[in-house]
Amino acid sequence: MTHTYHVTGMTCSGCLAKVQGLLSKVSGVRNVQIDLVKAEAAIDMERHIATDELKAALKDYPKYQLSENYQQLQEVAPVFADKETKSWIATYKPILFIFGYITCITLLLEYGYGEFVWMRWMNHFMAGFFLVFSFFKLLNLKGFAESYSMYDIIAKKWKSWGYLYAFTELALGFAFLTGFNPILTNIITFVVMAISIVGVLQSVFNKRKIKCACLGDVFSLPMSTITIIEDAMMIGMSGVMLLSMLQ
Repeated sequence: MTHTYHVTGMTCSGCLAKVQGLLSKVSGVRNVQIDLVKAEAAIDMERHIATDELKAALKDYPKYQLSENYQQLQEVAPVFADKETKSWIATYKPILFIFGYITCITLLLEYGYGEFVWMRWMNHFMAGFFLVFSFFKLLNLKGFAESYSMYDIIAKKWKSWGYLYAFTELALGFAFLTGFNPILTNIITFVVMAISIVGVLQSVFNKRKIKCACLGDVFSLPMSTITIIEDAMMIGMSGVMLLSMLQ
């Protein structure tokens, strides 16, 4: 069953992520979808959940007030319903553009060297990836951390990890750029990204309609196989580079 509730106090996507995350933790809730414009939360339940129980989930954040609007929905449009009319390319244009941008720059670097060396190119690509992606996360660190805590297995239990993760990406970007201790850098990259992909896989396979936090709170991208590919690329590249160094 699905019921909708009026929720006041939400002013941005960070608020949306916070309310969505808190309500999702209530026992019996299968999915929570929020319309920020209408200030409504559509909650898919396994059983009937008392309104007071839902209100209790928001008690630590008094600015968010939930109330009944006495409307039951049979089907609920997903958070990203406004993107249904868009093509796949239009939906993922920001992340595709960024990947293309980093790829072109790193290929130009190889051209400047006069020869293409796979390991050097991957090192530069990963430097660009982490520096650019951490930049978008740091534009709204709180918004990113709240969105990230909705699906990452560590951030769900330790909220501070979302804040630390953005700076970890920044540090890895500088490490790849400067050539700092390549073995250690690749080990950390492999471990961090391997942990990160677990939450992504769970969300995608469970078909949860949530926002991908890979570009922070700047772009509203849905969680999908694109996020899996993004993390898998970093795991694969760091793994290959690590193996080549240890041989």
